[in-house]
Amino acid sequence: MRRIRHRHGTLTVQHVPTPAPGPGELLVRTEAIGVTLPVVRKLAPHGGAADGPVDEVVDEGDDGAGPEPLGGEVAGVVEAVGPDVAEATGFAPGDRVTGLCFGDAYSDAALLHTAMASAVPDHATAHDAVALVRGGLVALGALEAAHPRPGETALVTAAASGAGHLALQLARLRGGAGHIVAAVGDPAAKGDFLRALGADAVVGYGDTDWGPPADYALDAVGGALLGPLVRGLTDGGRLVAYSSGGGTLAAHELLAGAKSVTGFQIGRVARERPALYAAWREELWRLHAAGELRPAVAAAFPLAEAAHAHALIRARGNLGKVVLEP
Repeated sequence: MRRIRHRHGTLTVQHVPTPAPGPGELLVRTEAIGVTLPVVRKLAPHGGAADGPVDEVVDEGDDGAGPEPLGGEVAGVVEAVGPDVAEATGFAPGDRVTGLCFGDAYSDAALLHTAMASAVPDHATAHDAVALVRGGLVALGALEAAHPRPGETALVTAAASGAGHLALQLARLRGGAGHIVAAVGDPAAKGDFLRALGADAVVGYGDTDWGPPADYALDAVGGALLGPLVRGLTDGGRLVAYSSGGGTLAAHELLAGAKSVTGFQIGRVARERPALYAAWREELWRLHAAGELRPAVAAAFPLAEAAHAHALIRARGNLGKVVLEP
């Protein structure tokens, strides 16, 4: 099988034997692989595939070690299960599953731990699964952390991203938002897409007027945007930060208006509150089955063109989830 790894930011296609699933693992023949911003950012400091040309994927054969794996969401069909998996979990060959793979997600076949796996319902495609489940869980969890109340004004940053475009929809579906502001880097290019998903206004990060102060903001950008976001909140407003982009805030910006900032991490919910994690996942599928929550796939690239997929996310040109297809 093929897998893609990276060494100092340079992506490498390797041809290796298909692995056998161990205890608690499923071997999944991947049909769709979700590309995540944290993975793209992970490669960026090296200045390789994340910052250089997009044709850096080369075939080095199977060297058995060295290059590091790339994780991500996967969806596909179970080919084999590890010892005792069928008895303990009910998963069996032929099942359609999705989940977050921490090992080699960029591959023809991925090892997925059963704790991270869930069934893909009949009404969903593999693309739907990688676009909805993990990004939707992040979006729904961030919204829950904001404690939304019906009729409030919501501000969503990175609103056209894989998680952001779902957070925008959930702010109204789940939070009952009365007014939703979508913030992006390029409002002209993304405005039609976001308004079709329910945004009442689309603004740029550098705009001087974001409209009425927001009751809460869901932020996937971080960095220098944190200050303007807090200043854009109404008194008592809440900022939920779920970005890997870092950033700092001055305490007086919170104290003056009794504003608050909450950091959200979906991994902690998965580890410490698995029942809630599962309930959120089922809610996402229900909303999708009803046609209310619409996951969007911005582009699908062949596996060997992973660098092109990274380049699209790096340029912030995607409208929804970016997917690889083996």
